[in-house]
Amino acid sequence: MEKWFSEVILETNNIKLLPIEMTHKADLINAAAEGNLSDLWFTSVPTIDTIDNYIGKAIEDFKQDKGLAFVVVDKKTNNIIGTTRYTNATPEHRRLEIGYTWYSKSFQKTYANSECKLLLLSYAFENLKAIAVEFRTNWYNFPSRNAIARLGAKQDGVLRNHQIMSDGSLRDTVIFSIIESEWKSCKRSLLFKINQIYDKH
Repeated sequence: MEKWFSEVILETNNIKLLPIEMTHKADLINAAAEGNLSDLWFTSVPTIDTIDNYIGKAIEDFKQDKGLAFVVVDKKTNNIIGTTRYTNATPEHRRLEIGYTWYSKSFQKTYANSECKLLLLSYAFENLKAIAVEFRTNWYNFPSRNAIARLGAKQDGVLRNHQIMSDGSLRDTVIFSIIESEWKSCKRSLLFKINQIYDKH
């Protein structure tokens, strides 16, 4: 059976998404260091100790056709500013999740996330012909929950005691999704938001 995912480069005028490689280790650690992102207890940003496993899992998931991970490159500077990926994919049902998303502090609340999501959602619905795209986040990650809702995703539910965290605490996971029939409206809204950001600069 033909693989669902293939290594692709996705880009706008401002950002480029490149398939993740082990050679990106140092750049990702540097990006995470800005704002001490790995100190945020409710999200999973890699550290020097975890970066090998972080990238290794992404590469293994791609081999198994369960996902495709990217580094996010700022085209103005050619610097890596974060990462995002397709994950937990079930190709036979044409469903996938967008997750593991984080950006350097200076690129949070900028065009970066909106443009990344536009690229990922467009490719998922228009090229991979996905019927649904999920987003999952920690109950306590209110910035992430708000950002997902602003995309036009709807909350499907909450998985309570979904995961045991590294410190032994229990994570409740909030699940959102956009389905195929909603994509055209979501895309229109996303493009409008991106244009508003440009108009302010």
